[in-house]
Amino acid sequence: MVLSLIDNRDELFIQELLLLQLLAFRDHHIFDMSSYKKFEIRKRDPDPKSAALLVIDIQNYFHSMARPILPSINATIDLCRRSSVPVFFTRHCHKSPADSSMLYEWWNGDLIHDGTPESQLVSDLHRTEADLVVEKNTYSAFRGTGLEERLKEMGVKEVIVTGVMTNLCCETSAREAFVRGLRVFFSIDATATSSLELHEATLKNMAYGFAYLVDCRRLEEAFSKS
Repeated sequence: MVLSLIDNRDELFIQELLLLQLLAFRDHHIFDMSSYKKFEIRKRDPDPKSAALLVIDIQNYFHSMARPILPSINATIDLCRRSSVPVFFTRHCHKSPADSSMLYEWWNGDLIHDGTPESQLVSDLHRTEADLVVEKNTYSAFRGTGLEERLKEMGVKEVIVTGVMTNLCCETSAREAFVRGLRVFFSIDATATSSLELHEATLKNMAYGFAYLVDCRRLEEAFSKS
């Protein structure tokens, strides 16, 4: 879904190129949270009594992209667990050609196939056997997954969105949560994508019309008040 965008390059070159992009992205993305305050239009703290955490697609396929934000992902998971906020993981995978819809065409057949090592969640995640893993085959964590129904059963009214890719599955899931009547909080330091430009474009969109921006520090401060 990402590497197919680069044509006529050998595998080593692609890996080196992605590494350079990720290092540049990490330098701006993880260590300078204050730069994202310029996008904020509204501020609000999440309520741990009615919130759930969504950890989107932290799978081996995206490991190189997710690796720089794993500390923030795990810190967010730990914060939520300490405040009894339920944690949901999503896993993107395709079981047959019939469930690929437009993704096969869009990504030139480069899909994440169920049962492959690339489809599994990364081993470094702070995940327990009790955590629900939601399987999905499109950008949205809500389409045909039963996630909305499960959240309603649990009385969840807010979701905190983390994971990859910021501008695809994270953004789509955040938008769908919003139109389903859920209050959305979007993490700026526990999401990642292939470039800083795309990441910031999503943050602008989220802050303008769909979500409150948060980071680990803001979550910790908010949960400490409850």
